Amino acid sequence: MSRRLRLWLLAVGGAGLAALLTAASLDLPGFSGRSHPYGSRAVHASLTRHTANTIASVNFDQRAYDTLGEMSILFAAVLGCVVLLRQARDEHRARPEPARVALPVRRYALLVTPVALVCGLYVIAHGQLSPGGGFQGGVVAATALHLLYLGADYHALERIRPLGVFEATDALAVSAYLVLGLAGVLAGTAFLANTLLPYGTFNTLSSGGIVPLLNAAVGMEVACAVVVLLANFLDQAVEIEEESAG
Repeated sequence: MSRRLRLWLLAVGGAGLAALLTAASLDLPGFSGRSHPYGSRAVHASLTRHTANTIASVNFDQRAYDTLGEMSILFAAVLGCVVLLRQARDEHRARPEPARVALPVRRYALLVTPVALVCGLYVIAHGQLSPGGGFQGGVVAATALHLLYLGADYHALERIRPLGVFEATDALAVSAYLVLGLAGVLAGTAFLANTLLPYGTFNTLSSGGIVPLLNAAVGMEVACAVVVLLANFLDQAVEIEEESAG
């Protein structure tokens, strides 16, 4: 294919995309209004299904299929990083020597690590009730573990981070999301339809039908994915070195 033909194809595709974006923008509701057609419908559907956090209802109920795509992108991205960052034949592992950490930093890290971890799990568990959810809580829980790397050393982080367990849990969390969707199909409804469980009592942990389960699956997937991702980058930065020419 010639350069000129590629430029023409790019121009035609870009013009088509610009036309679609313009048409969509012209049909958007006005700004600064007291009501919004999409917002009103989302809130109504959230309240109907006893989900106090409307955003969680949108993510894990009204557009749960889109969330599956987002989670799959993260899973594929981490898988790609694991493949690209694996130890090559011309590399070897050199165990790092612990660096000296200032005593205030060490004390702060050891004190905050369990608190940050509990906060992350709390955000995941209460995703259908309050701001936050699986994506946000998963990142908080994963980064909480790495306070040990800052406050102690790499060996301390490795002891509480069995990488194989996190890799398996990452895959299981994605599978759990898919299984919940397929369960709806087997029950005679649509994929990821919020009809498997009773909606429960509004504003309680057991409310929202399958929203808490999907939220928990995403939280575990995000937490494990971030841990695996950071582990591979840290291995490259701390342990893996190129073989010397001599």
